[in-house]
Amino acid sequence: MNPLGSLAGRLAAEGVNYAPEIASAAAKHGVDPRLLAAVAAQETGGPGANGGHNEVGDGGHGRGLFQIDDRWHDFAKTSAAMDPAQNADYAAGMLSGLLKRYGGNVREALSAYNSGSPTGEGTSTTWADGHTLDYADSVLRHYQQLGQPERKQSMSFNIGSALLGGVEGLLTGGPIGAAAGAASSAMSGLDPSSLESALSQQSSAFTNINTLSSLAQSAPQSDNLLASLIDGDSDGN
Repeated sequence: MNPLGSLAGRLAAEGVNYAPEIASAAAKHGVDPRLLAAVAAQETGGPGANGGHNEVGDGGHGRGLFQIDDRWHDFAKTSAAMDPAQNADYAAGMLSGLLKRYGGNVREALSAYNSGSPTGEGTSTTWADGHTLDYADSVLRHYQQLGQPERKQSMSFNIGSALLGGVEGLLTGGPIGAAAGAASSAMSGLDPSSLESALSQQSSAFTNINTLSSLAQSAPQSDNLLASLIDGDSDGN
C-alpha cells in the first residue's frame, strides 16, 4: 500500500477527521502527522476528541479545520480557508515554519501557533477529568491520546528508525512517501514522560528527508540502498 494512504488509514481508524488531507499536508511540510492531527483536534474537536471539524469559530474569525484567523492571515479571508485540504496545508506550513524558527521546540512552536508568542499560555482547555491545560499542553494530550492502543511499550525517539522508515517510504512513494514513512516509523510508541523531548527530536529528523532523496537518486538500485542502510553501511558494501 502507498505509505501516505496507509498513514491516512491509521489516522482515520483513530477517529481523525479529514485524515487524508492531514496526512498529505504533514508529509508535504515534514511535520509529524499525529501532531498536526492533534492541533486540529484541539482547534475544532474539543477535549477528548481525536477529530476536528471544518467550521467557522472564534466569533467568526477562525476559519476551517485549523481555525486560521482572518485578523492575522490573508489566507483566512479567501474561500480556500474552508477547504480542508488547503486549510491543512496552510496550517502544516505554519507549524513547520514555527518548529524551524524555535529550533524544533514543540512547546514553543505550539504556543506561537495559538498566541503568537513562544512563551504564551494561549487558550486554556478544561478536560473531562477536571484538568485545565494551556494550549500547548492540551495539544500534547491530544497527541498522547492518538494511537494509544499501539503505544503499550515504552519508547525513546530513534532517528535511525525515522530515517529507515523514510527510505522505505521514498522507495515506494517518492519524497511525500518518505516524510510519511519517517513519521510513521519514528513515533510508533510513546512514553508520556518523554513526549515533548521526543517530538522535538523528531522535528529535527525530518530535515534529513532531502538527504534521503539524494541518496536514492544516486544509488544504482533502490534495493541496494535500503539494504545498505539496514546494515549501517551507506555505500552498500
